[in-house]
Amino acid sequence: MSIILTPFARPRLFPREPRANTIRDCTPAQFERHLNTRAPLKELDGYAPFCKLHVHRNWTSTRCLTVPITDGNRHLLRSAYEARTKDELPVLVRWFEGVEPPVAEYLVVILYSAEQLAKEGAPIDGDWGVVGCMYTMTPDETPMAPITMMRNALGVEEGGSGVPLDRAAYARAVDFWERNANWRP
Repeated sequence: MSIILTPFARPRLFPREPRANTIRDCTPAQFERHLNTRAPLKELDGYAPFCKLHVHRNWTSTRCLTVPITDGNRHLLRSAYEARTKDELPVLVRWFEGVEPPVAEYLVVILYSAEQLAKEGAPIDGDWGVVGCMYTMTPDETPMAPITMMRNALGVEEGGSGVPLDRAAYARAVDFWERNANWRP
């Protein structure tokens, strides 16, 4: 099985100007090599048959992506309408500014099959493509943001995957994201 870092994920995980909330101490080539030469601690099923999650112990100094919302940090939450790419519609997002999360214990790599990536107009020269990565304290999936679930249900034309909305998964995601938020430096 070969794993490729997709053009969609590369600028998010390894931006030209490194940020504190992206992967640290590792180049894209080193990241790809690690995924192709070291077996994951475990493999989880993703939200659809074409999606797999590979859980690896964090071998970098990458920090957790999310921070619990408390009365002591709620005032640091920010929000704005943003699009992930120029072709997507902006959606409401929120994040912390001014917090420093702990170093993540695990990197949970989100993989899409080559077939799905071709369907989405992003073919790869490999079996699986990295479309994202969660940096967590536990070897588990962070629930997908509710807006991402909605975008996926809208279809490929709107930047999604075409997977219908799962109400139970959506409710679990809302529960998590009401109590947690991403952070930005």
